[in-house]
Amino acid sequence: MRERHRGNYQAAVVPEIATVDVNLPASVLALADEASIAIAHFDASMGSDVAPFAAVLLRSESASSSQIEQLTSGAKAVALADIGESTRYNATQIVANVHQMEAAIALADRLDIESVLTMQKVLMEQHHADIAGKWRNQQVWIGGSGYGPHQAEFVPPHHQDVPALMDDLVTFIGRNDLPVLAQAALAHAQFETIHPFADGNGRTGRALMHAMLRGKGLTRDATIPISAGLLADTESYFATLNAYRQGDAAAIVELAAEASFRAVANGRELVADLRDMRERWNTVIHARRDSAAWPLAELLLRHPVIDGDIVQRELDVTSANAHRAIRHLAEAGVLTEFTGRSRNRLWQASEVISALDDFAVRAGQRR
Repeated sequence: MRERHRGNYQAAVVPEIATVDVNLPASVLALADEASIAIAHFDASMGSDVAPFAAVLLRSESASSSQIEQLTSGAKAVALADIGESTRYNATQIVANVHQMEAAIALADRLDIESVLTMQKVLMEQHHADIAGKWRNQQVWIGGSGYGPHQAEFVPPHHQDVPALMDDLVTFIGRNDLPVLAQAALAHAQFETIHPFADGNGRTGRALMHAMLRGKGLTRDATIPISAGLLADTESYFATLNAYRQGDAAAIVELAAEASFRAVANGRELVADLRDMRERWNTVIHARRDSAAWPLAELLLRHPVIDGDIVQRELDVTSANAHRAIRHLAEAGVLTEFTGRSRNRLWQASEVISALDDFAVRAGQRR
């Protein structure tokens, strides 16, 4: 085996794109424009109750982006990891992806080199601190054998070329003469081609897309679960990245548009499920209007697994009021205690967890 991986190999020579003329077929531009309108309408449809739904959508997108990297975990396991009650690797990685997405959105108005490094650092610092926030310092490859790059499907550029190529990409991202969705898709493909990090490239590249959509104003409040749209056919996703490396820029833009349509449809279904659920809770919760039970019901959309300390901290209430609110929702059947412990008890909103798991199932289905 090792004999096959001796001698020279060829790494990609990646062309710069900072000032390239982007010529896409009219049909692809029209599709991307239609998808952009769908994204903008979905974002606007969140309305005045955007906060909890925006958080759910961001979490769902992070879980889908991780699933593309073969990191899967149920919504309950992720919720437990988010509050420090689980150390399962996949679940904690998905939580790291959530934090990365939050960082990407926060950095959307200044997408420079430092911002990109920060996104990857947030993703990697818990499990791989040695490579967090640093360009790779060695050759990497995609596919083939772990012994070496000689039989790989793709060998990214030499690590010495990464800083200059990333400077070029950031310049491309800063352009304002391109349709936003098309520009984000092309930037993502270029990022994955450069493969600037030792690990976390896929998730960071998809987070970068969302930062561009937010920073350039296509989205204002919601994180469109585009990765969930890609999950339906990951083979096509990776094939379009390879097509981009062969000079076909249209394929990745077309796929991003199609994934956006699927993402919007799935996202609408999730939000509708949660809105119906929330309205149903209003009919079964019997508490005074000034009770902490009502803001707790909103909190459960973002944190479907809670304990007394989380409620006290998030709602800024006393311990007594936190546990009184939990009791109201438990009596209404909204919350269920699942530890059986007398101390350090945990409660779950099973309906929210089911809605998130249903979203994940839909994301993996071809439509």
